[in-house]
Amino acid sequence: MGCGVTKSDQFHKHSRKAIKAAVLIQRWYRQYVARTEMRRRYTWHIFQSIEYSGEQAQIKLYNFLGYLMDNFTPSSNERNLISHIFRENEICRDTEWERYFCYKNIDVPEIYSGPHLTFPLTVEQAVWLVEAFRNKKQLHSRYVLQLLLETWKLLRLLPNINRVSTCHSKEITICGDLHGQLEDLLLIFYKNGMPSLEKPYVFNGDFVDRGKDSIEILLILFSFLLVYPSDVYLNRGNHEDHIVNLRYGFTKEVLSKYKMHGKRILKLLQKIFSRLPLATVIDQKVLVLHGGISDTTDLSVLARVDRHNYISALRPPKKRHPSSTGTSVDSDMEEDIWAPNRVFQRRASLTYPKPLGTRNSFQNRSLQDFSDRIRANMDDSLESRRRRQSMFNSTPNTSENEMAASISFDSVNTDNTRDEWKQILDLLWSDPMTQDGCIPNEVRGGGCYWGPDVTEEFLSRHNLQLIIRSHECKQDGYEFCHNRKVLTLFSASNYYDVGSNRGAYVKLGPDLVPYLIQYQASSMTRELTVRQSVGRTERSALKVLREQLFAHKSDLICAFKKLDSENTGHVSLNDWAFAVESVMHLDLPWRMMRSQLVTCKTSDGMIDYHDWFNQLAIKRPNTDHIDQSLLETLYRHRSTLETIFRIVDTDNSGFITIEDFRQTWKLLSVYLKMEITDEAISDLAITIDSNKDGSIDIDEFMEAFRLTDKKSRLERGRSMFMGTTSELTKLEGDPSVLAESGREE
Repeated sequence: MGCGVTKSDQFHKHSRKAIKAAVLIQRWYRQYVARTEMRRRYTWHIFQSIEYSGEQAQIKLYNFLGYLMDNFTPSSNERNLISHIFRENEICRDTEWERYFCYKNIDVPEIYSGPHLTFPLTVEQAVWLVEAFRNKKQLHSRYVLQLLLETWKLLRLLPNINRVSTCHSKEITICGDLHGQLEDLLLIFYKNGMPSLEKPYVFNGDFVDRGKDSIEILLILFSFLLVYPSDVYLNRGNHEDHIVNLRYGFTKEVLSKYKMHGKRILKLLQKIFSRLPLATVIDQKVLVLHGGISDTTDLSVLARVDRHNYISALRPPKKRHPSSTGTSVDSDMEEDIWAPNRVFQRRASLTYPKPLGTRNSFQNRSLQDFSDRIRANMDDSLESRRRRQSMFNSTPNTSENEMAASISFDSVNTDNTRDEWKQILDLLWSDPMTQDGCIPNEVRGGGCYWGPDVTEEFLSRHNLQLIIRSHECKQDGYEFCHNRKVLTLFSASNYYDVGSNRGAYVKLGPDLVPYLIQYQASSMTRELTVRQSVGRTERSALKVLREQLFAHKSDLICAFKKLDSENTGHVSLNDWAFAVESVMHLDLPWRMMRSQLVTCKTSDGMIDYHDWFNQLAIKRPNTDHIDQSLLETLYRHRSTLETIFRIVDTDNSGFITIEDFRQTWKLLSVYLKMEITDEAISDLAITIDSNKDGSIDIDEFMEAFRLTDKKSRLERGRSMFMGTTSELTKLEGDPSVLAESGREE
């Protein structure tokens, strides 16, 4: 009795407070998760956009170089610089290639402590090779050439499409892209077991590039292929291509690890890559291929193509004509033979190209666009052959009908070659999309995007039930799409940075139901908190993005000035975000990222865009006297320039002459449609040639012009894949870093 407060009232009062607190905590947590997910997504988008932009640039460059080869006379200096990458038949017969790749004259010194191989290879030797590479040992070049030569001989016997059955084993393991990351392959073997009669594997391409252990991965896979030829299956990926390797690191890796015999190893790998099978079919129901399909993909066509003709899938093979010795001669070489009689042809060079259109016609085209030009060029070559035969035919009684029939046959072969090439290009470079249809893949520059309707029609036509493909990095290591009838599989974990993504492999039993296993190869990822993992990956992506922004400095300043009508040097946040997106076209949340990218703002919240660019510095050398437009070109097209350097370096020495350096910049100026003066090029060459020996070290040159962000304490002096958890935790506790993080949140 009485009017006091009961225990029940107190309980309800405390309950209400607890509920309010729980709601606040829940709301805060949801906001935190949403912010973290947004950061994760835009980080991923930065990495992927820049990756695909690089692939597109590589294809455009190759198209440009192919244009030079098709439309410039063999005697022109510019053509001679690049012609060697298009010559795919210096020695024609396989027996002659085998003599060229002979390893018997290479001695193994007594001090060599790496693995020794004898052939035929045994399973024990394959396992020893894995252990040797795990312990950072290197295989001697004699054994490398011997193993590669045996692999090439075996691959020549294999069909374009492997056929595998689960009836002889319980499960088949399929792995996606490895990209030179040996840790991932070793972890797969640890978790799943090494290849054997009871444990067959399918490796779905992109074994090389980007990672530092590409050659080791190849040697391991090839050794198990030789030991278990009926239980290990290798599909070709778009990175099993010597042109792509020039840009993404594999060429450089081989030449640095095998300085004396690297050139022969690379040449043999070209032959091996062109002999890799294109796809694998499991139990006649599951198709495993690297990239994807299109609305014209036909397995019967792919099964009968001469895949070894496609040394690079980026360009249709040139028409070959039999020579008097019985060997095959490229069209380029045939032009050399006819050169003395070319009285009716006008000499071409970079100044006077053949009249087949302006440079605007090839600068921004995809591979599909260039195939039309190639067709036109082939029509021109047929007309040229008619004139040659009429002027120099050694059998004057040949009838017009016979000549017309020959030309018609060549035309049919040309059409067939183009169709085959497009099928291979689509298979290696395509990606799925959510909407129906099939459209050119403008993002990568090659292959296509195909939709669910194309998948349904293709599976129905070939009586299949599932497509397993790779080619795209996925955050969970895999992703289903098209009503779970397409599975993307990616086996290179931590691909963009530590913690950026998981790797995965899939196991298929007789029921053909995919069983997926995920992993992350770096032990560091297990020590990081979610916040640390997301933050680390975000900082790495922002570093790359800052470099891209600085490389577009002049375009961005022009965009800012258009919005800064009073020329104050300041723009609002909205105008800054609009201008950056109009130049970069990355579709990123720039307003949200402003605090991560810009720290120079006025008291009224305006952004000082001149000071923004001054936050970036260059390591070395002193660039004050170098033409600034040339410098910006170097930053923006750094990878393209390095690719041209690698092409010009015909002896793979890592050095080029001053004259070749000048010719490289002239090629780049034509490719970019811009004027670069000889004086500016000379100043740059003098700056780099510090010891005045008349040659330039390619690696030193490229490293000298790497961007460094002064504001990034986390990145200064540390590579992307270095550092410990304790170091990261200390840096996370840095007041300046926490302040920056607080501004963002």
